[in-house]
Amino acid sequence: MARYITISCLGPAPLQLEASVGPQEAVDLMIEHWRRLLDRVLPDRPDIVVLPEACDRPFKGTYPKERRMAYYERRGTQVADFLISTATEHRCYVTYPAHLQVEDGNWRNAMRLFGRNGETVGTYHKNHLVPSENKENGILYGKEAPLFECDFGRVATAICFDLNFNALRRQYEAAKPDLIVFPSMYHGGLMQGYWAYSCRSYFAGAISGQPCTIVSPLGETVAKSTNYYPFVTTKVNMDRVVLHIDENGTKFQAIKNKYGPEVIIHDPGYLGSVLLSSESEAFTAMDIVAEFELEPLDDYFARASEHRCAPGHMEP
Repeated sequence: MARYITISCLGPAPLQLEASVGPQEAVDLMIEHWRRLLDRVLPDRPDIVVLPEACDRPFKGTYPKERRMAYYERRGTQVADFLISTATEHRCYVTYPAHLQVEDGNWRNAMRLFGRNGETVGTYHKNHLVPSENKENGILYGKEAPLFECDFGRVATAICFDLNFNALRRQYEAAKPDLIVFPSMYHGGLMQGYWAYSCRSYFAGAISGQPCTIVSPLGETVAKSTNYYPFVTTKVNMDRVVLHIDENGTKFQAIKNKYGPEVIIHDPGYLGSVLLSSESEAFTAMDIVAEFELEPLDDYFARASEHRCAPGHMEP
């Protein structure tokens, strides 16, 4: 059955503050900065709002480290509390990517996910830091890659430099989340589509100072922000399955003949794979897979690998 969700991503450049701005004034200005920006997307009633990496860190070029540390101490939970109230008031999930000091006194480059009732759904610690994050700022590497259970599906997280490392991506390939959120300072280019396709997942990138992007499980960018506005909102259908054309393609016309616009079969071209989604309230994409004996992409690839390794199939 069609399961549309609305995703908003925001990626403004970091807020510039003069070094003379005191810690509490900086906190107040930061909250007002995000209030103004969130007001641009909340009227669209998003199900999840994705903010960029270190979203509440003032611009380093004008606000030096010693001022930032005093600001962080004063900040405490004030920005988090503001985002929790936003999530609660607007009944949406909100990400909070930030530099956070944890119980052991050390720092993490983290992302907390707040739920529709303001609860903390989960926390991700950036697994793959740029080495200077550790050497210069004492931030510790994360080692877990949790999936967050939301009412629309399972959400995975990658932060900035994470996108360059196969170990994390392969964990998500196996887990097959419904959505990967990507708070970042780095766009990632072709890696965005590669992660989305390899994990069969939607991908929502909130990139500070660069285009924000929402990418389909086929690796296609379906929406992005512009040079004029650093935010984007779009709807995606979570009731979908990725199929290879081989052996499945001969059945596509029969599916359309029977169900017409209730089933969308989208071909991006050149990939050999399509995205089948249900627009019906009566059946799911996987119901169509079962009815027409279709083979999902990962099952097909697994079968092809097994066939290659069967006795007598490989050159001596």
